[in-house]
Amino acid sequence: MKTYFILSAIGKDRAGIVADVSEVIYECGGNIEDSSMSLLRNNFALLLLFSTEREEINQKLSAGLKRLEWEKNLTVFFSPISFEEAHPKSKEPTDRFEIATSGIDHAGIVYKVCRLLADRGVNIVDMETHRVASAESGTPLFEMDIHIDVPRSLSEQGLRENLHHLADELMIDLVLRKM
Repeated sequence: MKTYFILSAIGKDRAGIVADVSEVIYECGGNIEDSSMSLLRNNFALLLLFSTEREEINQKLSAGLKRLEWEKNLTVFFSPISFEEAHPKSKEPTDRFEIATSGIDHAGIVYKVCRLLADRGVNIVDMETHRVASAESGTPLFEMDIHIDVPRSLSEQGLRENLHHLADELMIDLVLRKM
């Protein structure tokens, strides 16, 4: 019977982090099914879902990942998940959109945009943020790109109006595009 796991690992960026983590999974008979990995300044983070057909791998997996924590200075967390969690059923029909924002960096942009989305039942599927310096003045600018699933029962026009009102309040540029 197939067993599923979710795993996260974080460490100072260096060549070989993905190879080290995937080696432990491979040695336990695991197959990586989904993953997301990113360099965050000088730290590398990975999040992945993997499965295995092998019985009773918890001890071997735990030992291998503990070894990585000690030898490779990684912070690793893993947890078994159910078949239902690994293969979620669609709830309500949705449409995929992208939100792109930019503006002068200040606290609260992520929180307020994400709170507006959550309060309307909009699910964030993927999100990236970056702080960059303006080419002209060196002023810190904040850029955020979000992929979202919007329930079809939610008014697209209403969401657009809410987001643009918030963008005005936050003094940022915001574009909502259907993907």
